[in-house]
Amino acid sequence: MERFKEFWGQFKKNKAAVVGAWIVLFLILCALLAPVISHHDPYVQNTQERLALPAWEHGGSSKHLLGTDDLGRDTFTRLLYGARISLTIGIISIGIAVSFGIVFGLLAGYFGRKTDMIIMRVMDLMLSLPSILLIIIVVAILGPSLFNAMLAIGIMGIPGFARIVRASVLAEKEKEYVIASKVNGSGHLRLMFKVIFPNCTVPIIVQATMGFASAVLEAAGLSFLGLGAQPPTPEWGAMLMDAMQHITTAPWLIIFPGGMIFLTVMGFNLLGDGIMDALDPKRAH
Repeated sequence: MERFKEFWGQFKKNKAAVVGAWIVLFLILCALLAPVISHHDPYVQNTQERLALPAWEHGGSSKHLLGTDDLGRDTFTRLLYGARISLTIGIISIGIAVSFGIVFGLLAGYFGRKTDMIIMRVMDLMLSLPSILLIIIVVAILGPSLFNAMLAIGIMGIPGFARIVRASVLAEKEKEYVIASKVNGSGHLRLMFKVIFPNCTVPIIVQATMGFASAVLEAAGLSFLGLGAQPPTPEWGAMLMDAMQHITTAPWLIIFPGGMIFLTVMGFNLLGDGIMDALDPKRAH
């Protein structure tokens, strides 16, 4: 509890980080309360109301706060449900990257030598190539879908976490508490996961927060290219792709999903910076 109070005391001093936290909270509430906030169905089409203007525009429909798309679907509702999808993308993608990154990083850092060399050379090979290109290749092989996009993003995020965990393990494994635990008869698994790993979590938390924003942006990019979420899924990148044909006649269809992507990436990046500064107060100065 004392550590949390100390963390919160440092965190709230960073105004940008607090803004980021509020943005993330806003997105979470949008995702959780989407059916309560809007009673429209994000998938129901009504061609009689296609491309309706936002409510505040002259001639806009009061039933549709942010207007409708080319199939008459409520834009505001689709943005709300898009928050659900984007947060799910971040959770699953980062979950995959963190899980495998921790395992590979622990193995490389703890056992060293050949194990370290083999694992880290594979990680270096993955990092040496443009991540978005490899993600596109993986999705193209597996087939365009939201799940495959999340899987590809997660796989390409593994090297970053593996390197961070490995560096932390190398710094911790020769310390006295680890040696004492080894002398007391702790096995390799206990030493890695019970003794060393709990002291390596800080950089993982920071990287995961930053990676969340990247995962959402990459997934939106894949959907925009037609390799991620497929119609009629209300994913922000897919909404941008659908809106491109109406860029001159209905520009709000691009502005709103683009704004949500920008807001999400900014929120998680500010939050990640704030967490980093709070956990390492010297860095903030």
